[in-house]
Amino acid sequence: MRCPFCSHEDTRVIDSRPSEGKKRRRRECPKCGRRFTTYEVVEKPLLMVYKKDGSFEPFDRTKLIKGLQNAIKKRPVSVEQVTGLVDDIENTYANKMQTETTTGEIGDMVLNGLKKLDHVAYVRFASVYKDFNDVDSFIQIISELSQK
Repeated sequence: MRCPFCSHEDTRVIDSRPSEGKKRRRRECPKCGRRFTTYEVVEKPLLMVYKKDGSFEPFDRTKLIKGLQNAIKKRPVSVEQVTGLVDDIENTYANKMQTETTTGEIGDMVLNGLKKLDHVAYVRFASVYKDFNDVDSFIQIISELSQK
């Protein structure tokens, strides 16, 4: 790390600790003796989502959380569980270093997560995601849940 004061190339780390999802490092320059702080953040690749209409858009975490909040409304599912589900989805793509996905893949991952959390929220989300048009679609998905 280059010293911001004298531009010396080699600085040493005096102290390192986690801070708000970042790594805070206190550094000292052996040339000028001055100290400074740096923050290290893990960079996640930008995930682009291929939509049904053929367009691409960046993955929007808040948009997914908003959709999940509609599904869990008045259900015993906590905000932490929802953010945990979204974190899991984001981390899955980040760990694979995958930069493109489809709305279908994300929707399937959400449905799998909701199935474990709450069956009513699962049916609510599925009804919008799979675009249910009739009562038979609801009956089919509910019968699948009751068989398991």
